[in-house]
Amino acid sequence: MASAAALAHPNIAFVKYWGNQDESFRLPSNGSISMNLDGLFTRTKITWNENRKSSKDTLTLNGVPITGRALQRVSNFLDLVRQMAGLDLRAEVVSENNFPSGAGIASSASAFAALALASTRAAGLDLEPGALSRLARRGSGSACRSIPGGFVEWTAGTSDEDSFAATIAPPEHWPLVDVIAILSSAHKTTGSTEGHALAGTSPLQAARVNDAPRRLDLCRRAILERDFAAFADIVEADSNLMHAVMTTSSPPLFYWQPGTLAVMQAVRAARLNGQPACTTVDAGPNVHVICEKASATKIVKMVGSIPGVREVRAAQAGGPARLVEVE
Repeated sequence: MASAAALAHPNIAFVKYWGNQDESFRLPSNGSISMNLDGLFTRTKITWNENRKSSKDTLTLNGVPITGRALQRVSNFLDLVRQMAGLDLRAEVVSENNFPSGAGIASSASAFAALALASTRAAGLDLEPGALSRLARRGSGSACRSIPGGFVEWTAGTSDEDSFAATIAPPEHWPLVDVIAILSSAHKTTGSTEGHALAGTSPLQAARVNDAPRRLDLCRRAILERDFAAFADIVEADSNLMHAVMTTSSPPLFYWQPGTLAVMQAVRAARLNGQPACTTVDAGPNVHVICEKASATKIVKMVGSIPGVREVRAAQAGGPARLVEVE
């Protein structure tokens, strides 16, 4: 039985992905920019089962057998790999996260990035990074950004062939730290996949998408020039735009909790007092506080003291998805 294991990091988007121009291929409505998060990871092992009696794929996540929609989503993804490799085998997938799943910390991004790398290698395929990013995108849009390392841009493209992510700066380019204020580790009621499908129902989505090239340019330039003031302005504006779309969708999506806003307000006050820090929030209540490494210890302490914050995790820029030893 052919096996392989891979490790991938989640990522935090500075210019967000929300909404698709093509749902079936997960082609995004706009491009996005993100940073991989070192120290947080999904580790996935896959074994292609040569026992012909095996009629279905199996999935174990953090030691728990998974069935239903989550397993079907993995099986649908593995069908793509089976088609590419000419396989007619079922798979045993064993995966683990060292951070909360489904709580707005991009667990699906690292999960499908790790699965894309492990499943293709176990199937005898050696895809170049662009092709691997494209494949990961089919499982979870943001997973395409967890294939390359460091600071990453996902070009929206117009087809399966030209929608993938690539590194714009390596991890060591800018010592940023993502201080994650975890207010809840509960699985969100409405997942990102369902949320993307609702984006077009908001009257604000078209304006958000039309303005995306400008925001991408500002964010890219701020990263390349290590201009934190410009970076903070565009990161917070983009996050607020995405949540404005969410709250005006039909039905509306409310991911923030009281503690979410408390962290955002505290960080904004700190920045006005000269502390280089800004916030961004994905599809969940948890807040990502981005700061420079020199300020990280102070920011961790400040964020941890805010009522409602249960845990604080800190992550620097991480590397690409990579193969690891099969245990």
